[in-house]
Amino acid sequence: MTPHAAPRGRLPLEGITVVAVEQAVAAPFATRQLADLGARVIKVERPDGGDFARGYDQVVNGESSAFLWLNRGKESVQLDLKDPAAVGDLHLLLDRADVVVANLAPAALDRLGLDAASLRQRHPGLIVCLISGYAPGGPLAEKKAYDALIQAETGVMSLTGTPGAPAKVGVSIADIAAGSHAFSGVLAAVRHRDMTGEALPVQVSLFDALTEWMAHPLYYTLHSGNAPVPMGTSHPAIAPYGAFTAADGTSLLIAVQNEREWVRLCVDVLDAPALAEDVRFRSNTARVAERTALDAELAARFAEQTTQTVTARLDAAAIAWARMTTLTDLPSHPELAREGRWMETPTPGGTVRTLRPPGMPGGRTAEGRALPALGAHTASVLAELHAAEGES
Repeated sequence: MTPHAAPRGRLPLEGITVVAVEQAVAAPFATRQLADLGARVIKVERPDGGDFARGYDQVVNGESSAFLWLNRGKESVQLDLKDPAAVGDLHLLLDRADVVVANLAPAALDRLGLDAASLRQRHPGLIVCLISGYAPGGPLAEKKAYDALIQAETGVMSLTGTPGAPAKVGVSIADIAAGSHAFSGVLAAVRHRDMTGEALPVQVSLFDALTEWMAHPLYYTLHSGNAPVPMGTSHPAIAPYGAFTAADGTSLLIAVQNEREWVRLCVDVLDAPALAEDVRFRSNTARVAERTALDAELAARFAEQTTQTVTARLDAAAIAWARMTTLTDLPSHPELAREGRWMETPTPGGTVRTLRPPGMPGGRTAEGRALPALGAHTASVLAELHAAEGES
C-alpha cells in the first residue's frame, strides 16, 4: 500500500502500514506515535459513531480534544466487524499490513477471530500488538479496566494526593503507560522482523505497564517493610522539597538536594542564617523528621518576599525551583514558545496547532497530516484493497 509522501526527507517508518482496531486512549496513543514517525495508520472504526473518544467533548472546532491528541495523521475506515464481509475486508487489510494494534476486550477479539494466535496463523508475517486491561488468560482477564480503575488497583492512588485524601493522577497515566510500552514493543518487533523475518507478537496490559512505573515504590516497600505515603508536593526522603507561596500569591516549588544548598537557601534567599544553624534542621534526616516545623518556618519567610525577588534570589543561589503552572498558563510557557514546538494540523473544522512530538530521530516528523473525519477514507481504502485483490 502506498504511504504518504514524507516531508523534510524520508521518515523513519515510511513504508510501514499499521492497521489500528482501536478506541479510547491506550492503542490510539501508540499508533499516533507510529504515524508521527511516518507509518501509514489505517484506523478501523465502528459504523455507529466510531471511536467513542470522538464524543468526549466538541471543543476543537466541533472535534474532541482527546481525539485530536490521539489520532492526528491517521486514515479512518468504518467497518462493521459483526458483518462477515467487513471482517473479510479487515483481513484483506491485514494481508497487506506490517502491524496490527488492537485494544478491544479480549473476549471481543476472540469472538471475531482476532486473538493473537488466530491472527498469527492467518497472517504469519504480521506483527500483532494487543493491549488489554489485564493480561489475557490471567485471573482478571475480563474485568473492566478503565484508567482510573487501574490507577487504584496498582497503588498509584495510594501515593497521590495527601494523607487521608488519595487522588488519581490528572492525566490518563495507565493508558499512556500502556500505549508507550506498546509503541516501543512494536518498534522493537519491526526491527526484529527486518533482521530475521520473524514477526514477534507484542502483548501489553494496562495493569502490567503501570505496575512497571510503580516498581520503585514497590521495591522499596518489599525490602524495607514500609510503604510510602502520599505527600502532596513534598518528597518522602528530602526536605525542604515542596510548594511555598510568595507574598503576591504565586506558588513556587523548591527542591533542596544537599547541605550546601540548604545553607544557601537560608542565608542567600531567605535572609535567615540562624535557620541554617538550627539543630532541628542541620541534616536532611533531621529536616525530614521535623518536616512540619521546617515547612512552617519556610512558609513564613517565603510569604515575606515577592515572586520576582525570591525567584531572582533562588536563581542566584542555584536552588532548583519551578512555578506551579496552571493549564490556563501552560500555552504561554516560554518552553512552548520555542521554534518548532507546534505544528499545524488540519481537522474537519479547520486547522489547529498541535504539539510536535518529542524524540523524533533527526527532528523529522510527519507534517501536515490531518485529523480524520469518521469514515473519511472508507471508500478509497476499500477500493484500493479490492483493486489490489483483483490484480493478484
